[in-house]
Order: sequence, then C-alpha cells, then structure tokens
Amino acid sequence: MLQVFVNSEGGLTPAGYALSVAVLAVCVAAGLALADRGGQKGGSTRRLAYCAMAMALAYVTSYIRVFKLPYGGSVTLLSMLFIVLVANWYGVRTGALVGFAYGILQFLQEPYFLSLFQVCCDYVLAFAALGLAGLLRKRKNGLLYGYLLAVLARGAFHSLGGYLYWMDYMPDNFPKSLTKVYPIVYNYSYLLAEAAITVILLKIPAVKQALGQIQKNAVKQEEIRQNSQFLP
Repeated sequence: MLQVFVNSEGGLTPAGYALSVAVLAVCVAAGLALADRGGQKGGSTRRLAYCAMAMALAYVTSYIRVFKLPYGGSVTLLSMLFIVLVANWYGVRTGALVGFAYGILQFLQEPYFLSLFQVCCDYVLAFAALGLAGLLRKRKNGLLYGYLLAVLARGAFHSLGGYLYWMDYMPDNFPKSLTKVYPIVYNYSYLLAEAAITVILLKIPAVKQALGQIQKNAVKQEEIRQNSQFLP
C-alpha cells in the first residue's frame, strides 16, 4: 500500500504528491475555519494575510541556500525567521499552525519517506516547533530569544530523527564512538550557522526598526480584533 505513495528511493510518487497537497489543503481549510470562529472576519482575514505572506517568504527563501550539507539540511537566507515572526506576532498556536503547514511544503519540496514518524520528525514537528518562539513574545528582546528557542526546538526533532532512522544509513566504516553525538552536531551545524546570520541581521538598526513597525501593525490589528469581541 505504501508503494503507491512512495517510490523505491524514498521520494513521492504522483499519488504521494496528490495526498500531500490534499493534506495541506485540509490544514489550510482548518486554519481558515478556526480563524473565522467568533465572527471577526476582518481581523482574521488580516491575520491570515500576514501568515500567508510569511509562509510564502519562508518557502521562497528556503530555495536561496548559502550552503547545503551532503546528507540533507542547508543554511538558507533567513527562511526560519519568517515563521518565527508569525509566532512573535500572534503566539504559539498560530506560529505552530503556520510552521506545520510550512513543514508539509518542505516535504513537497524535497520529500524523503522512511516512515511516518520520520516524516513527522524531519518535516512536520520540526517546523511546527518554530512556533515555540511565541512563548517569549512578550519579553524584552522576545523576537531574538524566541528565534533562538525555535532553532533549538527544531534541531531537537531533526536530531531525534537522526538517532532513530538516519544513523542506520551511515557507511560501515563510520566510527561507532560518534553515533551518540553525530546527529546533534550535524543538524545544529547548519541550523546555528543560519541562526548566526539571522541574529546579525536582527541587530542592524534599520532591520530592527522595520520589523518593529510591521509587528506594531500586526499586533494593533490583533488588539482591535480582540477588543471588538467584548463590544455589545
């Protein structure tokens, strides 16, 4: 049954792509339904627009790779930041939902299927974990610290997938003494490299000011939406 959706090389068949697109469509529809619950469609529409733009920018910049590792993973042009921004603007739940949908897009971009849980570790849960940045959104320098938390959380799921699945595919001459640390070192090498580039960018006054203005606009609309719920 699985062979209908996955080919012998671990990639997706046409049926597999169709199923993935269908799952993504269901996720988007569910997000729309949850966003419009409560009847505040104006605020919800604006929130969805911000989330859609952030996910689109994340997807486009994920193709702009500064460096790509041989066994998967790459340093991209700030692609994680755009998902983190959503979490910083709207909180963990919205950030995780956008990260979840983005993870499916990443799976469609470069699919590799060993098992359902492996896909969850490498794509779904790893990118949904970027939403954890919302936990620090109200603290001083919340975007910066939230971003670092998100990177660490994403790396934890990639490392877990490495321990459970990918280490079995290492060459026979691979040193056994390195098996305990290799998934961590490998995955965090490119994640932290991208994080370093992003942190430097966030420290630039013009960038910091621009992101602050966008955040004010996003948060202002969210406050209007929330306050309108209490009006008679």
